[in-house]
Amino acid sequence: MKIETILLILESLLLGFTIILLLFNIKEGRGRRNLLLEVEKTTKVLTRQEYFLTVMDAMLDAKRELIGFITGRMPTGDDTKRTRAIVNNIERLSKDGVIVKYIIPKFHDRIYLGNMYSKAGAQVRYSTCAIVHDCRYIVVDDRIVVIGMPESTGEKEATRKGYRIPSEGLSTVLKEYFERCWEGNIGHEEYVREVIKQSGATLKVLSHELQISEEELEKAALGKA
Repeated sequence: MKIETILLILESLLLGFTIILLLFNIKEGRGRRNLLLEVEKTTKVLTRQEYFLTVMDAMLDAKRELIGFITGRMPTGDDTKRTRAIVNNIERLSKDGVIVKYIIPKFHDRIYLGNMYSKAGAQVRYSTCAIVHDCRYIVVDDRIVVIGMPESTGEKEATRKGYRIPSEGLSTVLKEYFERCWEGNIGHEEYVREVIKQSGATLKVLSHELQISEEELEKAALGKA
């Protein structure tokens, strides 16, 4: 066998081994990427759960008043149970005489949560204030602030992290802005009536869209909500 033939065979074998190693590296790279994505997903879930726990903890401390800007999006997945827990807390606070007020962005899809909180005893208003789209916070008894931070800037981004700040000074500043935004904005029942009037849709269609019973919408339309 000629030396040229031997070298050609060796070169072919080396090329084959190189291709095999390359395929293994590609597979390993995909595995690492999938692992990193799962870790990132788990981290987001844990930090969002931590945010809700921070809010719940602050609500337990409320003795007089709780106010706040919230995104008001319809809860899905695990957020449904967390939202139910917040509703239960609002009911408890209202029975204890604690004033609970929330400002929500003025969008039709926020009526569902506004309706839940309103029925639980909270005062809810819908606003177009600039801050309501990208700032989330609650103030408890003029002394505790919980600021929610989204993963990135924007009204559509879910709140991922909450920071509890015991500060009367910061509470005063944020409460003053809240009150300015609160005044002149539309309440829950009035906003529901406005949506019913402007949409021109039947109560059945709106009930499906807003996830609110036809009976409740009918009461709102008649001014009995």
